[in-house]
This record gives sequence, structure tokens and C-alpha cells, in this order.
Amino acid sequence: MPLTPVPDLIAAARPGGLGAFNVITLEHAEAIAAAAEDAKRPVVMQISENTVRYHGSLAPLALACLRIAADSSASIAVHLDHATSVELVTAAVELGIGSVMFDASTLDYAANVAATAEVARRCRERGVFVEAELGEIGGKDGAHAPGVRTDPDEAVEFVAATGVDALAVAVGSAHAMHARTAELDLELIATLAAKVPVPLVLHGSSGVPDNGLRAAVEHGMTKVNIATRLNVLMTEAVRSAVTRDADLSDPRKYLAPGRAAVRAEVEHFLRLLANRPDDPHRHGPPR
Repeated sequence: MPLTPVPDLIAAARPGGLGAFNVITLEHAEAIAAAAEDAKRPVVMQISENTVRYHGSLAPLALACLRIAADSSASIAVHLDHATSVELVTAAVELGIGSVMFDASTLDYAANVAATAEVARRCRERGVFVEAELGEIGGKDGAHAPGVRTDPDEAVEFVAATGVDALAVAVGSAHAMHARTAELDLELIATLAAKVPVPLVLHGSSGVPDNGLRAAVEHGMTKVNIATRLNVLMTEAVRSAVTRDADLSDPRKYLAPGRAAVRAEVEHFLRLLANRPDDPHRHGPPR
């Protein structure tokens, strides 16, 4: 299936939320596509700037994701996540990635607005969807104190000044959480959804329990980003495989269980975010 623009994925996901999952290895991408096919739900594959740095360049993994998405029967978009470099955004657009998150949130407000507006202008000329962030989400580089929240009026002003298509907001989640104990400010999410004229994005969703994610969507959250949870389960599966067999040396035999674990978890989240009462898989075991 041809790559699907993010606005079309958002429309297809409604009244549920759109799941967005980070890719580090080829196995992540294969698992995400397979899970979307199983759940019959739209999905976003995301490649972060940190992952680009790990691989040494964007193109190899990005082109693989684009191909996996194009070959899948599911509706999929490929997205560049947390890009702080304008050059990386430009490289992503040139490769055919149709959605980017430009993250200038460490800058002061005026500089964030100026930089983000310029990136949004350039991307709009190429038909590329742009997400941005107002104030850092907890846990990124240790620079964001617990309890910080996005101000709704400032968010409205930021969107109007930059022309972005989606906004990542601080509502109680934090990046890189292993325990799923984060408590979201649902009242703030509802207020932001009522005031901000573009879709809201929840980062750091791995630390939010299932009922919190479902409630976030019900209160107006649109796109839900998940990364750490997949990596935790992939690592557990790989560790289990190599622990069981000390002579195991074929990467296919320990990466396959990791890929299967990611596939199962992505399918779980996609069904959860669909918020369909008639889905028999919706109320799986609590997580």
C-alpha cells in the first residue's frame, strides 16, 4: 500500500488514537507493520535522531522502513522523531519521509518559535506534516523538572505563530520510563484539546498504564508515541533466548523472539487506542 499521510491516518484512527512506535532495528519495523496488519489499524513508524546517530546515518534504516510500509497492507506513515537538526529534517524530506518532529524545545520561547516556523514553512512547501514541542517533555536530557505542564494559552499562541500541524504537550508523562506509573493530567488534556486547533501528541507514553492511555484519548489526545516499552520487552525476549541456550549464536534465533514480543505489544496498544467497545481484544490483561 502507498505511504499514507499522517492526517489521513489520524482520520482513520478516530474516534480512537493513532499509535506511533519507534524503530531502532529492522525487527522493530517488521513487527510494527505486522501488528498493524493484525489489528487492522493505522500506525506510524518513527525514527529518532538518537537512532540516526546510533546507525551513523538516516538513509539505510529510513529506506528500509519506507519499503516495509509500502509493501504492507496496513496504512502506515514513516516519521522523523525529535530532530533538533534542520539538516536532518531536510535529509528526511529528501528521502521521502512525509512527517517530521522538529524539536527546538530547549531554546527559549522566541527562538523556538522562530526556528520551528521556518522548518514548518519549508516542510509545508513539500507537503510534509510537522510536529513540534512546546517546553520539554519530562525525562529528555534531564532538563525538564517533574510537574511542568504546557500552558493552554501559550500553546494556542505557539501553534498560530509557527503553523505546525501537531503539538507535543507536557501533561504528566516522561520519556524512558520502565515502570508504568505516570499519572496524566486529564483535565489539562481536555482543555488543550478544546483550545489548540491541531492534534495533540503524547510523548513518553511507555510510562503510562493502559487505563491512562485510554483516558488520554477519550479526553482529546490524538497521537500516542511509544518506544521504551517495546525495547524493554524486546530485550527481555532476547535475554531469555540466549540464557536458555548458552551455545546460541545465530542472531535470527534470538532476534526472532524479540521481534515477536514487539509485534504482540504493538498490536495490544493499537487495539487499546482504538477504543472500540466491540473489540474482543480491547480488555486484555492489565498492563
